[in-house]
Amino acid sequence: MTVQERLTDGLYGLGWGTVKKLPEPVAARLGRTVADLAWRQRGKGVRRLEGNYARVLPDATPERLAELSRAGMRSYLRYWMESFRLPAWSAERIRAGFDPKDLHHLTDGLAAGKGVVLALPHLANWDLAGAWVTTELKTPFTTVAERLKPETLYDRFVAYREGLGMEVLPHSGGSAFGTLARRLRDGGLVCLVADRDLSASGVEVTFFGETARMPAGPALLAQQTGALLLPVTLWYDDSPVMRGRVHPPVDVPGTGTRAEKTSVMTQALADAFATGIAEHPEDWHMLQRLWLADLDPGRDPARPGKATA
Repeated sequence: MTVQERLTDGLYGLGWGTVKKLPEPVAARLGRTVADLAWRQRGKGVRRLEGNYARVLPDATPERLAELSRAGMRSYLRYWMESFRLPAWSAERIRAGFDPKDLHHLTDGLAAGKGVVLALPHLANWDLAGAWVTTELKTPFTTVAERLKPETLYDRFVAYREGLGMEVLPHSGGSAFGTLARRLRDGGLVCLVADRDLSASGVEVTFFGETARMPAGPALLAQQTGALLLPVTLWYDDSPVMRGRVHPPVDVPGTGTRAEKTSVMTQALADAFATGIAEHPEDWHMLQRLWLADLDPGRDPARPGKATA
């Protein structure tokens, strides 16, 4: 383990070990302070966040984008402060912490017994939404987690999410898809963060007028298992309660090849995500490159052989 990896693991350990013990108002103030400090330093992540917001709001002035990126960093640190504290929240606090609209799409889908796939973008706090599902709806679900370095950090995240009632599968290794499909065929629930996939298997979509890639998994799972595919968007307001919306189902097209159906369904997910992001851009925590125009062509795994511009 490198020095940087040990430092990263130690900082996350400090967060889960210390922040969860702070009174909620103190944790909230700490989050805002750290967010404002990071925003003023204008590091790589903040600049990327601002550039992504410029795609969402192409007519925004530089002053508006700066204001939005500050709010975005505050929202991002609210996510982390909540996440560090979630293991210490009571069941009552979790139930009171999330207010989803149009929940009938999910509850009706689960009652039908065919399985449900929830697909979410990086909006607000998806871990809190998951904890609410396991606590309020008393419905376990399965998700996947990208393997992180160091391995101890990955283990921390898995333990954290399993402690909230989730079954967590590693993204790598090739067996996750099969396990997810089995859970759905048994009538279970699968939740996937699905607004970014820059690998060669990502599906190209039009997102805020430009080309991006999103994962094929949600659409493929719905096709292969007959499960319901539901987009979900989340947002914060000025209260301690996170808001959310379960969007209408994304139907499997009646005709076309598997690839064509996957493309149509993934575009429908992207459109639902765009609706939620456009309404609450400051809660979209995308501090990484997303659009293909922002990638170095020589490093794009889906476009081998291209020279670097």
